[in-house]
Amino acid sequence: MVRRQNFACTMNRTRSARREKDVARPERMTPTVTAREVMLAALPALLTVLLLTLVTRPAYTKLLENDNGWSPYAYQALVQDILGYQVARLDPAQSAADLPDIRDRARSSAQNPGQFTALRKVESYGDARLETVNRLLRQDTSESVAAAGKEALLLNSQANNFGQETGGEYFKAFSDMRRALIVTAIITGLLSMLLTGRALWLWRTERERRSRREARQREALNLASHELRRPLQSLMLASDLLRHAETPEQRQHLLTLIEDSATQLASRADLTRLNDLYLDVTLKVMRTDLRPLVRRAAEAGGRVTAHVPDMPLVWPVDTNRTRQVIENLVENALKYTDGPVDLTLREQGGQPEIVVRDFGPGIPSELRERVFLPYERGPRGLTEGHGLGLSLVRRYARAHGGDVTLHTPESGPGTLVRVRFGTPLLAEQRA
Repeated sequence: MVRRQNFACTMNRTRSARREKDVARPERMTPTVTAREVMLAALPALLTVLLLTLVTRPAYTKLLENDNGWSPYAYQALVQDILGYQVARLDPAQSAADLPDIRDRARSSAQNPGQFTALRKVESYGDARLETVNRLLRQDTSESVAAAGKEALLLNSQANNFGQETGGEYFKAFSDMRRALIVTAIITGLLSMLLTGRALWLWRTERERRSRREARQREALNLASHELRRPLQSLMLASDLLRHAETPEQRQHLLTLIEDSATQLASRADLTRLNDLYLDVTLKVMRTDLRPLVRRAAEAGGRVTAHVPDMPLVWPVDTNRTRQVIENLVENALKYTDGPVDLTLREQGGQPEIVVRDFGPGIPSELRERVFLPYERGPRGLTEGHGLGLSLVRRYARAHGGDVTLHTPESGPGTLVRVRFGTPLLAEQRA
């Protein structure tokens, strides 16, 4: 069991040291985190470029890679030249000297297949062929020229059919690209919104984390200030009385008080262990007779009466933290009454229990849990408090494996506070 406690204590100290290190030094992003954030920031732009490349490629292929673009003008010109030659042959008024030029122009159009775009695809739409037109023109008879004109008309008709289908494909490609651009804009817009929302969430989370860390720091400092007040007052009072001490016994007693107060100040003001002292409590446990700690609260006289058993009541506790528990309970009881305060140490169910009874107005049942919250106060007492004492008592009691509870006395007015000690779970063992 001791090994488990030592291991748990070591882990607790390690976590505490890490928290204090995080508080002392600002966090820096690792190269991996930096690269991840840069990639996330660039993701909308990269996705936009990728999607635009994908969605514009079909239209790009149709416009620039599909037979260098479609044009029907060569087919129409071929029909015009052949029909012009056919009309010239039949026109009696046509000069015989001009007829060879008209014929050569028709032949030249038919003999230059490079000017006919998508010729093979056009010819696949029917039986008309450019080579047939050339062959008929070379025969150069009235019948062959007429047949060449009909073949050219059929070839032009096939070209028109091909053009209509190609235009439909162009329209479909542009329609698909338009839809794809809209979808791309929606996707990149949503992604940008998500990344913006993520950035805002990270910013808010970081701000809340810093706020919680600062709140913990303030709470630790407030608790430290609250707990330093009593030994500091005792130190100042003993120092003042020492100036007027008349006997060596008085001086020795006051020096002992000063030494004890200085020890308590050192125990409660270790700035390197504020988390261990007041927040994530780490105890320094040793088996201790609890009676002297209870008697000490009544040694100054006044209204506090201590009741302890005749036999030693030894239990593994942190002496300094247990003393703070008793001091806070007694101080809290004195605030709510100008009458006596009873402080009792007893054994209950095999475990030690400290009971503090005052005879003040009492605390309503609906407020009994709230008063254990930091900065929450019970009914207005004879003196003002900070609302930290009972919250610290509960924290120390639970660190000892126990708890603190408020009760109504069986008889008479006032409040009964019970602190029960159990087995400390996160503690440093001391001989």
